[in-house]
Amino acid sequence: MSADTIGTEWRPRFNPWLIAISVMLATFMEVLDTSVATVALPHIAGNLSATTDEATWVLTSYLISNAIVLPSSNWLGSYFGRKQYQMASVLVFTLASMLCGASTSLGMLIAARVLQGAAGGGLQPVSQAVLLESFPPRKRGAAMAVYGMGIIVAPLVGPLLGGWITDNYSWRWIFYVNVPVGLLALFMINTFVEDPPYIKRVTTSPIDYVGLGFLAVWLAALQVMLDKGQEVDWFSAVWVRWFAVAVVVFLVAFVVRELRTDDPIVDLRVLKDRNLAVGTFLIGLVGLVIYGTTALLPLFLQDLLGYPALQSGIAVAPRSIGAVVSMILAARLVGRVDSRILVCVGIVIRAASLFMLGGLTLSAGMSNVIWPNIVNGFANGFLFVPLTTMTMETLPQEMMGRGTGLYNLARNIGASFGISMVATMLARGAQTHQAVLVGDMNPYSAAYNELLRDLHAMGLTAQQAIDVAYGILVKQATLLAYVDDFKLLGALTLVCLPFVLLFRKGKERKTITVVD
Repeated sequence: MSADTIGTEWRPRFNPWLIAISVMLATFMEVLDTSVATVALPHIAGNLSATTDEATWVLTSYLISNAIVLPSSNWLGSYFGRKQYQMASVLVFTLASMLCGASTSLGMLIAARVLQGAAGGGLQPVSQAVLLESFPPRKRGAAMAVYGMGIIVAPLVGPLLGGWITDNYSWRWIFYVNVPVGLLALFMINTFVEDPPYIKRVTTSPIDYVGLGFLAVWLAALQVMLDKGQEVDWFSAVWVRWFAVAVVVFLVAFVVRELRTDDPIVDLRVLKDRNLAVGTFLIGLVGLVIYGTTALLPLFLQDLLGYPALQSGIAVAPRSIGAVVSMILAARLVGRVDSRILVCVGIVIRAASLFMLGGLTLSAGMSNVIWPNIVNGFANGFLFVPLTTMTMETLPQEMMGRGTGLYNLARNIGASFGISMVATMLARGAQTHQAVLVGDMNPYSAAYNELLRDLHAMGLTAQQAIDVAYGILVKQATLLAYVDDFKLLGALTLVCLPFVLLFRKGKERKTITVVD
């Protein structure tokens, strides 16, 4: 046994861009599946004799199993070998996709989605760690741009692709299309990806079953509570209160367990690195804003402006154009311009786009929606690429896997909070504005009387005129609720600015000692 000290960081044998394509095929496929099924839920429910509410478990079951596996991906990669773990994840994900498409009942589909989500949970952080390790520091901005395109563009393409496939073929094909992509990714990962010398399989370490159990309970309880809370008016439901208690108790137990055990399933000690701690918090807040916007805008277009699902997707899709352009631009700027400045620019641009959306009216045309979306997408490159680069900048290379698992978990939890928050604020805001506006529907209101006269002139009876006027009021109240949500997301985006100042500039990483 001899020990060699390597003065420079490890580099893979193959071209890093071949490695990037290999791992991003799998990651894009996995992220796409978080949103591709959303527009197909009514078709799935009808075909499998289930209600639409029951069919939503097709989405929830995937997210729960995905969230449980995600933070433990580094330990699993060390235990099985990162390359082997990634290949196994792609293989299981592909087979689970086939089972999803072949499902004959809702129960079978949900079980297949749980398996699919568990397999997909390790793909994002492992892919991110592989990319960061494969590229030299000066090119990591470009690597994160490639990764960011997959993470940001896939959720935008998902509903559009899912709607087209469902309308023209069958909902089953939204899962079957994963099979050729998965097989190609499996071949490329096997050919080009390799484990770094410091990622040695540690099969002697016992599995932290207790920590894994605590992790599974609090994450599952949190995900179910966030997904279903609004439907039952949150804490007015007894089960939500119990779930909230479970989240707190098992989260505290999980943190204590992971900090005290010698072989934790999730190494929380890595958060001692200030950049990782700050970046993990920020990506959670950014995830809240990004996914909150992604959930809100299609509802606005379909519910208020009356856009069909496909046209709604077309209106939202230009966001990906702005994202791709900014990813390329940010990749060139990272390393040349202080990343903190780039993140601040991204925050301001995103906030501006949300305030633009906060100015929409019921008479808004397609162009009024497309341009704020392009600006919104353009902000993503300046947020995602430098933020990820700064977060991992001071982390030793051999700890990349631990950091990326926590980083991606924070983004996913932020996304869940964002979707639940905008849904709750929308429902309650519409009720509040309706209560205020209904005060103007009285005989002493000149505007109300003028509207009734106009409706009478169109041939409506007195009761019909009142019903139409009330419908207009409800629509206006709902519009104001959407406007409030967009402005709130804009304000939350600006809240990120002070935290950017907490990042410190990276120092050269320590040399790595490899024992042969």
